[in-house]
Amino acid sequence: MPSPLLTVKGLTVHYQTKAGDVRAVEDMSFFLQSSQVLGLVGESGSGKSTLGLSLVRLVPPPGRIVSGNILLKSKNILDYRDEELRDLRGREISFVFQDPMMSLNPVKKVGDHFIELIRTHEPMVTKDEARARASNVLKSVGIAAERIDDYPHQLSGGMRQRVMIALAITLNPSMVIADEPTTALDVIVQAKILDLLESLRDRLKMSLILITHDLSIVLERCDRVVVMYAGQLVESGTTIEVHDHPLHPYTEKLLATIPNIQLTDQKLQAISGNPPDMIHLPNGCRFWPRCPHVMKKCREKIVPLFENGTDHFTRCFLHEGE
Repeated sequence: MPSPLLTVKGLTVHYQTKAGDVRAVEDMSFFLQSSQVLGLVGESGSGKSTLGLSLVRLVPPPGRIVSGNILLKSKNILDYRDEELRDLRGREISFVFQDPMMSLNPVKKVGDHFIELIRTHEPMVTKDEARARASNVLKSVGIAAERIDDYPHQLSGGMRQRVMIALAITLNPSMVIADEPTTALDVIVQAKILDLLESLRDRLKMSLILITHDLSIVLERCDRVVVMYAGQLVESGTTIEVHDHPLHPYTEKLLATIPNIQLTDQKLQAISGNPPDMIHLPNGCRFWPRCPHVMKKCREKIVPLFENGTDHFTRCFLHEGE
């Protein structure tokens, strides 16, 4: 297997608050190969967005990266200087935020966002050249070139998200991180946005990290999956392996919540209980208060990652020593 494009090792991110440290991401490790799609899935508040922002060093205050390594093409992003980070964002890794209306400047025309991005990274490019490139990129995501002079409020939600995706691919990055890219969109537009991301991945040979709380999207669209719970990775592996042979009780519960459209008579499943307080986390396994298989050591011992088979990991004592 070739060297991964991205390797995350032991990443830990905390937010300092008056009530104590919020342990948003704890001991996170995974990898992503070139041209792969990785699904990052978990309930709201599980640390998915914080993890995504960490990969481009954009964790907002009072957040801080406590420890770990983020290796992009074997170079540690945590060692980057400010000028290297500016070059990284957009050119090597792009980020598609979940709310395009909040991400786009409301007093700037669509084209101005592209011109600023291109000329920031490529100062020798003229304004007219940047505008022409912007038109081509917009057309590649299904937006007519004449909309380049529109303001964000003149576009629909789906079109604004397409603009965000177009901005993300303008400089042909190695990887795009899409954080809940279909939030607040109707199901038809959601499917079109996901189809667009998939077609761009195939055409541009880029890698994609898809952050979502919807496991069904991950199962349909991703090559690999990372399941997060309360800031920790609880299971990771190929999508097929995780779907066919889930190892962690939380993954099993998530899979059980997906309705089967082929059944006319079924009872929708739910995961009992609530996620823990991220300041006052339970001892041992963070999932044990909701787990049907809880054992004494689950309440007392920190659970390491266990490898089951090839490239399938889980944080559960049920698979210790396998």
